[in-house]
Amino acid sequence: MIWSMELRQLRSFVVVAEELNVGRAATRLHLTQPSLSRQIAALERDLGVELFARIKKRFVLTAAGESLLADARELLRRADDAVRDAQRTQRGELGTLRLRFVQSATFETLPKLLGAFRDSHPHVVLDLEAMTTLRQLEALKDGRIDVGLLRLPGSEQQSKGLESRVVSRDPLVAVLPAKHRLARRRRVSLAELAGDDFVFYNRPSGPAVYDRITGYCRDAGFTPSITQYGADVQTIVSLVAAGLGVSLLIAPTPRTDPEAVVYRELSDDLPPWELSVAWSPDNRSPVLLRFLQLV
Repeated sequence: MIWSMELRQLRSFVVVAEELNVGRAATRLHLTQPSLSRQIAALERDLGVELFARIKKRFVLTAAGESLLADARELLRRADDAVRDAQRTQRGELGTLRLRFVQSATFETLPKLLGAFRDSHPHVVLDLEAMTTLRQLEALKDGRIDVGLLRLPGSEQQSKGLESRVVSRDPLVAVLPAKHRLARRRRVSLAELAGDDFVFYNRPSGPAVYDRITGYCRDAGFTPSITQYGADVQTIVSLVAAGLGVSLLIAPTPRTDPEAVVYRELSDDLPPWELSVAWSPDNRSPVLLRFLQLV
């Protein structure tokens, strides 16, 4: 192992080897000549070799000194890099951010946050994956991820022990085939969709979202007739565009061909859907703290 004194000796050796003059080297190192000479002598004793010799009044490197010089420079460079990397990691400039997100965050909020974070922290590794809210909550509590971008459930018990911050409040919108009878309207009500077939998620993929939206439909006087299921937003929108039904999605929504599918505001008085960033207060990752500062 290289101890701190030995690193100082190696630094002194490299400077003396570059100057081939103890006086000039001592000036560069802000040392006295006797102190520098003692360091070089101690290094030679530790290594059991002569590093410098005097030939015709000239101070020169020996063969052993020449061999050590290249390795000493590389070792010192790596030591300096290790110190800088440790300091940068402590400042949150290096490391990995394990971030999970719900799909509805991918059309606006997620690109904005990641773009800004990448610009300000280009050397942080981003570990990203789409994940349902409930799985994110479990992973946050278990320490398997650093931060989640999710729609918190109504039950505080499920998010107990976590911190969160709302980053957007988004409306529910109707998704209609472009040839739908209501497609020319600016706003539609849930009740007007009562007779339509619906394209929707499977409940296991997001039970909180499924139950809340179908609950709104029941409050409007009907139970939606779900005839097609999609695993993700793009699939749902594609099935709606094919005329297989209508749907209800949280905005923002993916860009689509207005000749195939349209999005319409709902006239019903519904609360917005809060998109939040959540994390564990026990996680002291400097990279996480930097991300939360940006948020």
